[in-house]
Amino acid sequence: MQQKTHTYLRFVRYKDLNLWDVKRFWGDLDLLFSSSVRLKDILSPHFEPVSKEEMLNKQWHIISKINFAGKLFLRDVSEAKTFKGNLNKIDSNTLIYSKINVKHGCIYFHPDNAEPFGVSSEYPAYKIDASKVSGAYLVKVIQSQYFKTLLNQKTSGISKARVKPYEFLDIKIPLPSLSEQQTLVKAYNDRIQQAETLEKQAEQIGKDINAYFSDKLKTNKFKEYDEQNAANEYNFLRFVRFKNLNEWGINLMQTKNANISSSYQIKKIREVCSLGSGGTPSRSTPRYYKGSIPWIKTGEVLNEEIFETEEHITQEAINNSSAKLYPKGSLIIAMYGQGDTRGRTAKIGIDATTNQACAVLYDINNNIVITDYLWYYLQKQYNDLRSLASGNNQPNLNAGKIKNYDIVIPPIDIQKTIVKHINKQKEQIKQLKQQAENLKKEALEKFEKEIFE
Repeated sequence: MQQKTHTYLRFVRYKDLNLWDVKRFWGDLDLLFSSSVRLKDILSPHFEPVSKEEMLNKQWHIISKINFAGKLFLRDVSEAKTFKGNLNKIDSNTLIYSKINVKHGCIYFHPDNAEPFGVSSEYPAYKIDASKVSGAYLVKVIQSQYFKTLLNQKTSGISKARVKPYEFLDIKIPLPSLSEQQTLVKAYNDRIQQAETLEKQAEQIGKDINAYFSDKLKTNKFKEYDEQNAANEYNFLRFVRFKNLNEWGINLMQTKNANISSSYQIKKIREVCSLGSGGTPSRSTPRYYKGSIPWIKTGEVLNEEIFETEEHITQEAINNSSAKLYPKGSLIIAMYGQGDTRGRTAKIGIDATTNQACAVLYDINNNIVITDYLWYYLQKQYNDLRSLASGNNQPNLNAGKIKNYDIVIPPIDIQKTIVKHINKQKEQIKQLKQQAENLKKEALEKFEKEIFE
């Protein structure tokens, strides 16, 4: 007898219903694993209150966050003094997740013999049944794209943000034997370790580029007899010649750039190019952002050449703001921005505009300095450029500091040699990073293929 198929109806046995909500178990119906289990059958809620006094006495940390990759970040021990709210002690063999971001992969397993730490109620905790499931396997399964989608369906509360514990525990996962779990996790970790090895190789090449640069430029810490001897004699004083001051500020004397010398000429940025900035057209006029002219923000300044931008503006937007159109081949220095943004550089591969947080080096005199040489030099000076920033809440660079920044400029033929060498090294870095990315992608794809097919 031929079995009927019902296109518009799906039948669910009463015994399989845990929650009266079609959406919440809809995805669950698609799990056709040969062996599966609900999380509530392998996880036991864990709550062990711990006082702030005990946390401080035992030097235990409080959680800061779990990132999207499942990495745990902890606060400084001293922050327990000012922490508000109750704490739950997390010791070994415990799984925790972020109620808000578990749908993004924010889940962590604390292994055996690891030091305890504390969490708030925003991080539900569970002891795992180690006779049935591996913590590492469980984390990888829940971080899979399938379960991220499923968890996103289960969110509730303000802006549908949180996954409640009973909803989390109701999830059904595939559960092969422990030996199979360990095999899957090992295969995944092996590929990830290979990727990390490639990333370290790329990082080392980056360090080699800096060492090569310093060697080719023959740069040394700046020394003059009277200043150096005076500094040696008076340990708490440092003498600086007036001619070496560009502006008042003791922090400016602490930068490496302020103390370099070279057998080659040293020129300030303003002596080899023009310096400009940009602007942000009014957001209250939406049509300004419906144009075709590239508009660069500091978040897009990533030490790469820019050929495409997230947003585009119109000529009218340029006419009615401080934004300016800069020619292809100009360089950008991010003057401020979130995290590591300040001090980053980029090369414009197209005619483009920028926002006001970008300093733009244009009309570069290539008879004095090759554009790519200047760009690579500025990349090498990233940390030093950042140290020039001022301000309390969000330290900023400004055009005045950038235009007076010193650049070591060897003869053009040496610049060409340096650029050629660095281009070759950067290509190696690019290839290594791509290989690492491919391995990470392959690790995840193969893991999920074994689970879901």
